[in-house]
Amino acid sequence: MGVRRFEDLIAWQLAYELQREVFAFTATGPASRDFKYRDQIRESSRSATRNTAEGFGRYRPTEFARFLQIAAGSLHETKNHLLDGRDRGYLEIAHHERLRRLSLRAIKANAHLMKYLRICEAPEPFANRRKNPENPENPGNPGNPVPIK
Repeated sequence: MGVRRFEDLIAWQLAYELQREVFAFTATGPASRDFKYRDQIRESSRSATRNTAEGFGRYRPTEFARFLQIAAGSLHETKNHLLDGRDRGYLEIAHHERLRRLSLRAIKANAHLMKYLRICEAPEPFANRRKNPENPENPGNPGNPVPIK
């Protein structure tokens, strides 16, 4: 089963969940009154979902991976803002830990998707070499090992 919409991507879903959590905790309490902090953490969390969606719409693995790199930077920035929010007393330790873990899950899913896209775009090793007549499984010349995939 393939992915037909960016909303189907686990990386986008986790980033979106993080975005929703960030908006919820900055809507009330002391974080809601620190306008600069509130706006920065909201923007970084929003940027991750936007860049994942935009990259998906580019339809080319290399371009998509480039947008995922930007999204990864935004996820790391959000994680940093969460730490800052904890230090300022905007987040209790348990709430910070839950959001930190969610941000780490989003970062990991993003990294796995980038890795997958790089594999999709990578040229096949030994693709232009002549087949070994002695061993049809070996795409190289006689004596060359089978490439590891």
